Amino acid sequence: MDLSLRSCKKLVHLDLKGAPPRIDYLIQLIQLFADLGANGLLIEYEDMFPYEGELKVLQSTTQPPYSREEIASIQDAASKRGLEIIPLVQMFGHLEFVLKHKVFRDLREVDYCLGTLNPHHDRGVRLVQEMLKQVMKLHPKSTNLHIGADEVYMLGLGDESKQWLSAPGRSVHKLFLSHVIKVAKGIQKSVPNLKLIMWDDMLRSMTPETIKESGLVGLVQPMLWDYSPALDVKNTVELMELYKSAGMSKQWVASSFKGSTTVHTCVTSTQRHVDNHLQWLKVVSNLSAGIELQGIALTGWQRYDHLSVLCELMPVSLPSLASCLQTLLHGCFTEEVQKKVVKTLGTVEVGDLERSSSKMPSSFVGAKLAELIVKLTSLLESAELRQFQNNMFVRGWFTPYHIQRRTVNPLIAQQIKTQAKMILDDVEIQVQEVRGEMCLLYSVSTVQEWMDQHVTPVLEPLRNLLRDTESVLNEMGFCT
Repeated sequence: MDLSLRSCKKLVHLDLKGAPPRIDYLIQLIQLFADLGANGLLIEYEDMFPYEGELKVLQSTTQPPYSREEIASIQDAASKRGLEIIPLVQMFGHLEFVLKHKVFRDLREVDYCLGTLNPHHDRGVRLVQEMLKQVMKLHPKSTNLHIGADEVYMLGLGDESKQWLSAPGRSVHKLFLSHVIKVAKGIQKSVPNLKLIMWDDMLRSMTPETIKESGLVGLVQPMLWDYSPALDVKNTVELMELYKSAGMSKQWVASSFKGSTTVHTCVTSTQRHVDNHLQWLKVVSNLSAGIELQGIALTGWQRYDHLSVLCELMPVSLPSLASCLQTLLHGCFTEEVQKKVVKTLGTVEVGDLERSSSKMPSSFVGAKLAELIVKLTSLLESAELRQFQNNMFVRGWFTPYHIQRRTVNPLIAQQIKTQAKMILDDVEIQVQEVRGEMCLLYSVSTVQEWMDQHVTPVLEPLRNLLRDTESVLNEMGFCT
């Protein structure tokens, strides 16, 4: 079998638990993904899915979830461009969007961990199986389903788990596997011939014998994920060979084109993610013939979990996605590959976009917003703005001591006020430009969240300082 990543499935991950695009923009993105070389989508809806019945409480309240008609239109757009859709529905860990609700609170493994399901409650098993059924019902043409199962934190620490583990021969590994197998068998009974995929991290410390004896082999295919630009090739190859020795020869891998640098990153570093894909190419070239590589998912995380802040928005990440897909298609990243990216996106400077030049993409969907975000981010992180309150005039003549006593040097206070207002006015112009463009692609709630995350923390201290200077000067009889 050809182990080249060029020939296998290349899935673009849509993480809709944060900043879900407006449906018309999402359709445009799907078209672009196909143009860039993708042939599939890994879609993680979370609370943007129109769950029904008892599960209706899972729907987003900050903005309407996608309607059944919109989900059909997503599939139609993907089908027209030859993109396979694989839904991703968590069924063990990362269930914050489910277990945060009071009605499901008793299904947590431990009360203070909102992400992990208690595997001992039949109601919990029925809950996740119903979630899987509802999602698959609206994806009748999908032949693969990703059931998550990564980062099942705190498993084994609940009272019922402790009691279960007290019996001889039991372990957290076996507890994890028993729940995955139970859910997997349940969904396959409901949807025959459905192939299941799961994240691999909870399997990594298990022996091949543990995996073999559990009954997992043949039920689920592991997807190994590593988003590091310095991915350890040797260890990853050994891990994939270990899974093969356990009987899991059909495997997937997962890289990252955004959302894995820091939890709060605003502008994507293209080079970091290209390096990650170059490492995965090395891994694949060193695999034995017995491993049947099914494909690679290029993950684009929008949040680290349901309750964390937003990662980079899609528009600023498209140069990275284009570069990563072309790297996979060509097996390297050369000037020729870069020209392919430029041809598809317009003028783009590939490199470290944490500090992008003015050569931002100009022709892809969302290009204007990407350019505005990079420009605003540069201003928000400028020393002039970040260090304003530490300049000698503020620290020398307008400290909390001066404000409390309401006596300041009016000449210097006026100077501080003038400079602060000038900076704020300049920033506000750019903020309004970003807001206006962002509203075209995202909901009002997403726009406000992005502003609260990236703009407010930087500008609020300056706004407070401006208010204080005006207040003190007014009290001292100086009209402002």
